[in-house]
Amino acid sequence: MIFALDTNIISYILNKDVEIVKRYHKEIREGNKFIIPPIAFYEVKRGLLAKGLKTKQQVFDDFCQYIPVGDFSFPILLKAAEIHALLQQQGNLIEDGDIFIAAYCIINGFALVTNNIRHFERINELKLINWI
Repeated sequence: MIFALDTNIISYILNKDVEIVKRYHKEIREGNKFIIPPIAFYEVKRGLLAKGLKTKQQVFDDFCQYIPVGDFSFPILLKAAEIHALLQQQGNLIEDGDIFIAAYCIINGFALVTNNIRHFERINELKLINWI
């Protein structure tokens, strides 16, 4: 299986959260693969740059050498627009970044590993996994 890592899970890994790191390594041993959605990469990178956390920037850059960062495509943009419209019609809108991460996972058939179930569970097509 391919797991897409949400921004909060990447932060847990960078902060060496024992349980999350242990689960991450368990999934690797079981043969599962990982990818970083492009918006999750952007959210992590901008936070590290804004805070001037050079050591963590290097750790993140090293992490990205092992875990690929995905790309946007036209189908992802269309799916994001559809998700946004549906959630807006339902009066249940979430942040654009989360919508793009969800669209990325749906289009590519990836399960999203996140601790932000409350927002993402509004998107029925999205397969969610919470390691917390």
